[in-house]
Amino acid sequence: MLVPIFTLKLNHKINPRMVTIGKFDGVHPCLTAATQAGKVFIHNPHARGQRPAAHRLSHSTQDSDISLLNINQAVTCLTAGKLGPNTTGDTLLVGSQTNLLAYDVHDNADVFYREVSDGANTIVLGKLGDIRSPLAIIGGNCALQGFDYAGADHFWTVTGDNVRSLVLFDFTGDGKNELLVGSEDFDIRVFKEDELVSEMTENETVTSLCHMHGSRFGYALANGTVGVYDRNARYWRIKSKNHAMSIHAFDLNADGVVELITGWSNGKIDARSDRTGEVIFKDNLSSSVAGVVEGDYRLDGQTQLICTSIEGEVRGYLPAGKDLKGNLMDSSAEQDLIRELSHRRQNLLLELRNYEENAKVHLLIGVGVIPANTQLQTALSVRPATEAQKAHVEERVNTNNTFNLPLTVPCTETIIRAVLIFAEGIFEGESHVVHPSVQNLSGCARVPIVPPKDIPVDLHIKAFVGGKTSTQFHVFEITRQLPRFSMYDVNFDSSADPPTGSVTFSISERPQRVVMWLNQNFLLPEGVESPDVTFNSLRGGGLLSVSMASNGQITLRTDDIDLAGDLVQSLASFLALEDLSAEADFPVYFEELRTTLTEVDEFHSVHQKLTAAMADHSNYIRNMLVQAEDARLMCDMTTTKKRYRELYDLNRDLVNEYKIRSNNHNALLACLKSVNLAIQRAGRLRVGKPKNQVISACRDAIKSNNVNSLFRIMRAGTASS
Repeated sequence: MLVPIFTLKLNHKINPRMVTIGKFDGVHPCLTAATQAGKVFIHNPHARGQRPAAHRLSHSTQDSDISLLNINQAVTCLTAGKLGPNTTGDTLLVGSQTNLLAYDVHDNADVFYREVSDGANTIVLGKLGDIRSPLAIIGGNCALQGFDYAGADHFWTVTGDNVRSLVLFDFTGDGKNELLVGSEDFDIRVFKEDELVSEMTENETVTSLCHMHGSRFGYALANGTVGVYDRNARYWRIKSKNHAMSIHAFDLNADGVVELITGWSNGKIDARSDRTGEVIFKDNLSSSVAGVVEGDYRLDGQTQLICTSIEGEVRGYLPAGKDLKGNLMDSSAEQDLIRELSHRRQNLLLELRNYEENAKVHLLIGVGVIPANTQLQTALSVRPATEAQKAHVEERVNTNNTFNLPLTVPCTETIIRAVLIFAEGIFEGESHVVHPSVQNLSGCARVPIVPPKDIPVDLHIKAFVGGKTSTQFHVFEITRQLPRFSMYDVNFDSSADPPTGSVTFSISERPQRVVMWLNQNFLLPEGVESPDVTFNSLRGGGLLSVSMASNGQITLRTDDIDLAGDLVQSLASFLALEDLSAEADFPVYFEELRTTLTEVDEFHSVHQKLTAAMADHSNYIRNMLVQAEDARLMCDMTTTKKRYRELYDLNRDLVNEYKIRSNNHNALLACLKSVNLAIQRAGRLRVGKPKNQVISACRDAIKSNNVNSLFRIMRAGTASS
């Protein structure tokens, strides 16, 4: 059994997912974590007795090994590592909702302090693509931003939603790091600098990412799911009722391959094989895990796995020695495994007994037998909304011999007793069961499906099939893919007003290729052989029309700019287009964006006025306090009371102004998110280099406050009129 080689109890609470280790003097590893009241603590048991200078850093009164860094803001993320080219030790990076601090702990000095309008939800440090210097990359309000050692902005791009996790590693195998981004829109995106090269869709917010080895990486979701991908292919995943607070890659069983270490909200720590997800080790802390890191904390030349809890408990584990022979679990865990195998054996024996009894019944009375050629058939169709049921996609499941059996065969018409469908992101709990009553049994079952997003989904279907008098059933399994744009029904009414929004681009492909794409991604009726099709959106209403001219020009008409972007990306992927420029116009959306930009200017103006007013009030309070204390020392109680009453009123005004400033800041963040999303949407209407050029040009236009140029870029892909 693997046991901790050291245990610490720090007298500071630790914020979840805000733990790192840094060698700030270049030699001694220090456990560093965000704690309460806008502070970061640095635990350094290797340099006892050294007193810090008096800048930001101070010693904890509770523990001589701990120094406290006062940030004076709520910390949202932190990390440590080599940022400067000529620095001896690691740089500590601390993010908040408004600022990013790079701090030299050894010299007790700021390296840089930058305002970040999009906030900093998560941070990663390292090299990206061809950018020569290491970058501190922060993920915030739909935006990614990278700073070098001098605080210069070398990288910026937008992504689909608020960023929750980042990791840098060589995803494509070209020897250069790509940036993997997990966000609240359930997507994992891969950026080669500012170019989006790959995208994986999950079914919840991606809260953690970590590199395993090669092109393999681990991930964790907000619903308790953890798993491993190898590039775009998912190897395995498991789901827990608890939340994964931290994941880390570490070779705990010393077999030369790292395991996925997960720290859970109930205090459990487990290590899983990167190949199968099998648990090879587990332990429990007394409270929720805050973070999992690694480092040579004992300075003995061996790297330890270090696990921390939110209550300040720290445990260190060494990789297994040869004496354990890979057996990291305690005896109780082995007993749990034996019980699980015994339970599985009982289930298999019960299943075998059922088969034997079923065979006896068939021999004795000849009922319940289904024909040997019975097959399960499925069909997908679009169903518009009715008074009784909202719009949906219908999955029809039936057997091939339900109604065509000869009358001479007694009781052999097959019926479907139940249907189970497993699908990610569609059903609550990822599964759905249809179980008709005995009176309504037939050989056909219809299952309504309402996909919440336009993504392709694999439907894993299991059906219980038997005869009308069967008490035991055969299980048929089949997998069917739900097309990406399945919630769009063909519209044959040509009198409807066309959408005002459109995107137009040209391709060098035959119309038949576009028709193939339509058939693969939509549920089309038979006989559609033209690329000119109009659809009704069953999810949000409105029309979508696709048309292709003889010169290869394609026009997509819709008022939903997100849908237009999805269509462009899907078609470009199907046709393997590396670069695609387009012209777009979405009058309604662009007018809303113009209003948002006006609101951003107004919020910035209010923010500056409130900041100035609070500074004036602070100076006034300082002077008033001096006057009040002077009067008290002179025993002038009348003046003292008067000054303190005025101080009370000023303090109340300050609190009210802070509330106004806070509301103004939240409204400003919402507007900035809308602007970043607009840039991302404009980029998704193009592919490859034109996409990157649009995003870069849009940012330059916003920096220079050139609104007219911004809209020209979004429409034409270039700032030229």
